[in-house]
Amino acid sequence: MPNTPPFPQGLRTRIAPTPSGFLHPGNGAAFVLTHRLAHDNGGRVLLRIDDLDAERLRPEYVQDIFDTLAWLKVKWEDGPRDVQDFTKNWSQGLRMPRYQALLEQLAAAGHLYACTCSRKELSSCECRHQDRPVDLPEATLRLRIPIGCKVTFNTWPHGPRTVDLSRMMPDPVLRQRPLKDLPGRPAYQIASLADDVHYRIDLVVRGEDLLPSSACQVYLAGLLGLDGFTRTLFVHHALLGDANGGKLSKSQGAGSLKAMRDEDEGPELILGLAHQLQQEL
Repeated sequence: MPNTPPFPQGLRTRIAPTPSGFLHPGNGAAFVLTHRLAHDNGGRVLLRIDDLDAERLRPEYVQDIFDTLAWLKVKWEDGPRDVQDFTKNWSQGLRMPRYQALLEQLAAAGHLYACTCSRKELSSCECRHQDRPVDLPEATLRLRIPIGCKVTFNTWPHGPRTVDLSRMMPDPVLRQRPLKDLPGRPAYQIASLADDVHYRIDLVVRGEDLLPSSACQVYLAGLLGLDGFTRTLFVHHALLGDANGGKLSKSQGAGSLKAMRDEDEGPELILGLAHQLQQEL
């Protein structure tokens, strides 16, 4: 791209895997790309392991993150050094009070509503139009996105981008439904925003499929007065596909990086995929 602007210097980014399964080639390529963009331009990398989904977390999945990064020679300046350090000092469970405080701020301002619909009922859900208390038992809390809500955020290399969030994303869940004796768990959108603000992240590298999440989190930051995050730079890379053109992911059955290591394969394939992603930006 002959008119691509230079990449900004000194930005602070993060690698944010979820330990809900063994990592796949798409994860690995994205980690390498993030590492290259940051370190080639004087930036810093935080390792942030997103472990909110405690039901699916396994110690071997957390260990796989560290094994994968070592295999790829991806280095980070901030964050846990091993599984024990992560559990003791870096788990998202330690930041629950911050997530809850932001949810309470949104609820007090009238931006959240209680929803009792199942996934099958969402197509005809009327909960956003009902004046229900946000502490309604067995309800999720959703963000009320205004119709025609336009969000503008900074992207590289294409500059400012404006999207209609109300068209791209249905009202997202910000707090999960309480389970048995457990309180409702904060959901990804609010936790990711809170963590990026807490760790002073000003560069987010993620797949093009998460463009709606970028818009949602910038919108949330505006509602919460977190003006620093609204100036964050986003890089949305293409998604890697399998031989049939499908999405390369755990949910689609892609081979794991652990399996590659167990077969004594080197990381050259993943490094090549990362180079492909970088060339396509």
